[in-house]
Amino acid sequence: MIDTNSIFNINSQTEFEDLALQIFKFQFDNNRVYRSFCDLIYKHPSDVKTIKDIPFLPIQFFKSHNVLSSKDAIKTTFSSSGTTGSMTSKHHVTDLDIYTQSFTKGFQQFYGPIEDYVILALLPSYLEREGSSLIHMVDAMIEQSKHTESGFYLNNYSELKDTLITLDSQGKKVLLIGVSFALLDLIEIHQFNLKNTIIMETGGMKGRRKELIREALHAKLKTGFGVNIIHSEYGMTELLSQGYSKGHGIFNHPNWMRILTRDTEDPLTIQSLGKTGGINVIDLANINSCSFIATQDLGRVNDNNTFEIIGRFDNSDIRGCNLMVF
Repeated sequence: MIDTNSIFNINSQTEFEDLALQIFKFQFDNNRVYRSFCDLIYKHPSDVKTIKDIPFLPIQFFKSHNVLSSKDAIKTTFSSSGTTGSMTSKHHVTDLDIYTQSFTKGFQQFYGPIEDYVILALLPSYLEREGSSLIHMVDAMIEQSKHTESGFYLNNYSELKDTLITLDSQGKKVLLIGVSFALLDLIEIHQFNLKNTIIMETGGMKGRRKELIREALHAKLKTGFGVNIIHSEYGMTELLSQGYSKGHGIFNHPNWMRILTRDTEDPLTIQSLGKTGGINVIDLANINSCSFIATQDLGRVNDNNTFEIIGRFDNSDIRGCNLMVF
């Protein structure tokens, strides 16, 4: 049995790799869907000597199967957004404490204790549906912040404007986390000149506005909020951990997470650093589902293990892998 506390106490690459290999063997033995996928591509634990040998489950399986490595009762199910009639991803979570530890310790690694911040959330498209892992995370962060001003905002932009100006002028540390279209809506109402506020976008126009490339989006937000840098969060329904960017689209990940890229023509081949390819994520916090996921994103990993997200695969339920059906 793997001690889940060990996931959040990793201090070296060697410790990470050792635990990742243990979790791979555990999930091979206990996750029916993942085991079937490994069998399909003829990968057995005896073939896996390093993390680059580990098979990555195409993220599409979270739409079509119950991806579970635990027999414990499901505490909650996070689901992705989707158009009417489309299949959504479902991430069944048997231990919410692992998720809480992951987002709490992950945020602290890059920004310090959550309780130091006033957390303001502008996430209307997420609040308007059930099952958002982002809403669960931010709701818990608001509770942890212990600042009475922390909270969610839906369409009350005028109130949010006044709150932001007041808190910033008081010198309080403020985190405004928002979906891209809502942040743009806010700066159309008021142009800010913020000195003590972090603006963090979670991506996505959600069909509300024309999609913008990151550079154009961040340029608009920097001008509108009067800040030098726009921060970003990289997360998804299928992960229990997040990456963070403190500007320029360069992301860091917590100690229990790694990013690799796969060849877009040969999805079972892991590429060397610096090459653009499909993003594969190792998230050890996913111990009770699947920690090894081939996403639909395109990106690259830099020499210092930071990573960049460049785009997404076209057509995309294939997720860069044609070994989808078994």
